[in-house]
Amino acid sequence: MNNNSGSDRKYLFMLPLVGALMLIAGMWIGVFLSKHDQSSAARQKLSDVFDMIQDYYVDDVSLDSLVELTIPELLKNLDPHSSYIPAKDRMTANRDLESSFYGVGIQFQMLNDTVYIVEVISGGAAESAGVLSGDRIIAVDGEDITGPEISTEDVFKRLRGEKNTEVQITVKRHNSPKPLVFDLVRVEIPVTPIDASYMINDSTGFIRVSKFSDNTYTEFLKSLNQLRFSGAKSLILDLRGNGGGYMNPAVLMANEFFAEPAILVMTRGRNFAENSVLPADMTGAFPEMELVVLIDEFTASASEIFSGAIQDNDRGLIIGRRSFGKGLVQRPFEMPDSSEFRLTVQRYFTPSGRCIQKDYSPGKTNDYDAEIFNRYSNGEIFSADSIQPDSTKIHYTMHGRPVYGGGGIMPDVFVPSDTSGVTPYYIKVVNGGLIQKYAYEYCDLNRDQLSEAHTLKELLAQLPSDGVLLQSFVNYARNVGNIKAQWYYIEQSRSLIVNQIKAVIARDILGFNAYYEHINTTDPVVAEALRRLRSGEAAFPVGQNL
Repeated sequence: MNNNSGSDRKYLFMLPLVGALMLIAGMWIGVFLSKHDQSSAARQKLSDVFDMIQDYYVDDVSLDSLVELTIPELLKNLDPHSSYIPAKDRMTANRDLESSFYGVGIQFQMLNDTVYIVEVISGGAAESAGVLSGDRIIAVDGEDITGPEISTEDVFKRLRGEKNTEVQITVKRHNSPKPLVFDLVRVEIPVTPIDASYMINDSTGFIRVSKFSDNTYTEFLKSLNQLRFSGAKSLILDLRGNGGGYMNPAVLMANEFFAEPAILVMTRGRNFAENSVLPADMTGAFPEMELVVLIDEFTASASEIFSGAIQDNDRGLIIGRRSFGKGLVQRPFEMPDSSEFRLTVQRYFTPSGRCIQKDYSPGKTNDYDAEIFNRYSNGEIFSADSIQPDSTKIHYTMHGRPVYGGGGIMPDVFVPSDTSGVTPYYIKVVNGGLIQKYAYEYCDLNRDQLSEAHTLKELLAQLPSDGVLLQSFVNYARNVGNIKAQWYYIEQSRSLIVNQIKAVIARDILGFNAYYEHINTTDPVVAEALRRLRSGEAAFPVGQNL
């Protein structure tokens, strides 16, 4: 009796709490239903369509396949960057932003229907087994992988796999009459987002970042510390062609250049509670380093977040051409079948408050994609006078310089696209892939000698004179590519062709660092960056000497 009375008292004590919880739940359900009531008719209509197809359509049809076709069309009518990724494609879609994978440790390029090994990654299974740059993979696990039907994705699928699994590759080598067979074990291979990092002169470092993946910040910091140890007082950061990736690495990278209060980026969306202002934490390790950031029309997303943070705080100089203009933030949502859709949930804003997302119309992705082409046709890529900033979207940097929103980051210093040396002859040999093919074959014929070089200077000293190299290439293009020698055009393209041949040879023998080390010697954007650094125009606060 006493026990029951205790239970009754406990129950009576709980009643107000239960009642309160039910009241809150009822209020929440009411809000939820009112919010979704307007969409219930649309959802029911869509469900009715699928039901009628299933019940009455003349042929058998898979509703799953219809859904796979419908979702992309649905998202396409929202904005240009919301997207759907089927389950079978998720691994491929996320691969470029991963910091590592399990493979054999090579970088390759499809050329003339053949897998050319461009670089053997240090520490990988291929290096340990004796695979060399310049080798051509002709078979994987005994299956031929040459021919036009083999794609880059096919090669990835064959070479990558689970950790510690075995794979056999057969390669053709220039100095071996018979194919060579290597039995390799897949191990973890780090993916570096840093294409190049080196001292471009005694006091200036150069870093090229290709993407913002989950290890970009770590690799960038490692490279920058090494450059500072080598004497770098200033940095040229090349973000040209960098289409972005994760926002967080971009913010962390920008943070390293601030030791004083500064806003780095702001995000705003439909859910007010998720809006954010991300400030610098004032612990940056490189607040005194002068900084130049290179951008172009393919610099997008996270690259624009970094560039905007630097520009709006007058922390560094932005050189190049107007960036892409992607200011929308996507969030991935995983579906029960492991598919994923990436929905735009926010816009990001630079510290001055500008949104640099370019204009778009829902459903008109062709117009959006064509915008970059239009920059070429209207002359913007070649002349600063053709750029028409939107005066209604003017903002001001921390020290009062005007900047504009509504379509990318406008550089502080415009450098037009360099078309000098581009002739009909040059276009033909480039479209035929002949510069790369010639360079690879030259390396094959001279690899033993070229491999004795350990620096770019040593390698270039082993190459023939520019005139001999050019004549050899022209003969090759005529014999292999059936391209007639047009010396009027060839002389105009002389420097461009020779420098690109040397750069590809350098990449083949010494790696990607050497490629950029050579190609940058004739890059007008890099030259402009060095000139502005020498004149002190990149010193904080930027704008005083422009």
